[in-house]
Amino acid sequence: MKLIFFILQHAIGYSRDGEFYGAKALLNVWQPNVSQYDFSLSQIWVLGDVPNRPVNSIEAGWHVSPNVHKDSLPRLFTYWTPSGYKSGCYNMECPGFVQTNQRVSLGAAIDPISTYNGQQYDVAFLIWRDPKTKDWWLRVGTELMGFWPADLFTDLHDHATTIEYGGEVFSQNLGKHTRTQMGSGHFQDEGFGKAAYARNLEVITGDNHIIPVPNLRTFADDPNCYGVKQEYSDNWGNYIFFGGPGYNPNCL
Repeated sequence: MKLIFFILQHAIGYSRDGEFYGAKALLNVWQPNVSQYDFSLSQIWVLGDVPNRPVNSIEAGWHVSPNVHKDSLPRLFTYWTPSGYKSGCYNMECPGFVQTNQRVSLGAAIDPISTYNGQQYDVAFLIWRDPKTKDWWLRVGTELMGFWPADLFTDLHDHATTIEYGGEVFSQNLGKHTRTQMGSGHFQDEGFGKAAYARNLEVITGDNHIIPVPNLRTFADDPNCYGVKQEYSDNWGNYIFFGGPGYNPNCL
């Protein structure tokens, strides 16, 4: 029997070891080329990551997942886990996320889509904890989508310890690197209009204020495959460019 292993690769901006009550970012929307059993995403992670305990995570953004959706369109998605990814699920595939919006569904295709060296489009994602109920709510653009009940979690019951923004590619390990793209499929150094971005990176404080993300750092599992860089401007605040083509002469 042939065993098939899986690889997760990230190119992200992050802030750790804090007390965060939510996160917000505008995520640039693209349509990366994705192999059949892979997926590629751009998202926000809100994490309760306590040493020696399974990570709690709430995630929201867009992904391209041909195996799930039978197409190559970027689609709205959420994910949650209370157990280091041993349980939990996407969207509403298991009991957990409570959708309150009757106009927009999780899994909906996102349009319009950015074009290389052309018009750019982004969508605002906001995850925050209700101070009264302690439930975690999701807003996409101007649409209030629903919430994750507080009792789904242990280490996210009060606050998050880590916030992450950026891209992830999941692929089968078939002996050579996947050609699945992240973001636009182009590296971060190409910049605006060519590389994917996440901008106006912000967090929610304990007194329910939105502030620029503190102590932003970057990380990429393999910068030769998918990379990331951080920048700052008055209009975009803290932001990152990220992405890449996957398989190339330096990423085998």
